[in-house]
Amino acid sequence: MKLGRLNHVGVATPSIADSIVHYRDVMGATKIHEPFDLPDQWVKVCFVDTPGPDGALRGTQIELIEPLPGNTSIASFLEKNPAGGQHHLCYEVPDIHAAKAEFEVMGKRVLGEPRIGAHGTLIFFVHPRDMQGILTEIMEVPEGEH
Repeated sequence: MKLGRLNHVGVATPSIADSIVHYRDVMGATKIHEPFDLPDQWVKVCFVDTPGPDGALRGTQIELIEPLPGNTSIASFLEKNPAGGQHHLCYEVPDIHAAKAEFEVMGKRVLGEPRIGAHGTLIFFVHPRDMQGILTEIMEVPEGEH
C-alpha cells in the first residue's frame, strides 16, 4: 500500500452551521461549500477548503460531519465528545479495489465494501485498531485528478 495524498480530515460536529461560523470567523476560511445530506450514510456534510502549497487550489479539505436522525456512529462519537472533534483521516488511492485487497492481505479490518462517499467516488474505512488508533478512510482519486 503506497500512501496517497491526504484528501481531507473528517471532523464530527453537533452543528455544521456553528462549525461554518468557526471556520470562517476564527480560522479565516474563504471557501466553504454548501452543506448537503448523504442519507444513505445518515450524515450531513460540508467541505471547507484549505489552500494548497503556494496558493494552489488543491489543498487538503476539512469535512464537517453532522449526524442525521438515525445515525449511530457519529452520534455515538458526539456522545463521547460533545463539542465534536477529529473523526477520521482520508487518503487517496488510484484503485480502490486494489487498495482494499492490499489492506485485507495485511490483515487489516476493512469496514464494509467500497461505496460512494461525499466526493462521489468510491471509499471504504479501515478499523482504527489496525491503523494506530486512527479511523482511516481510503478514497479513490476523483476522475480526472489521477
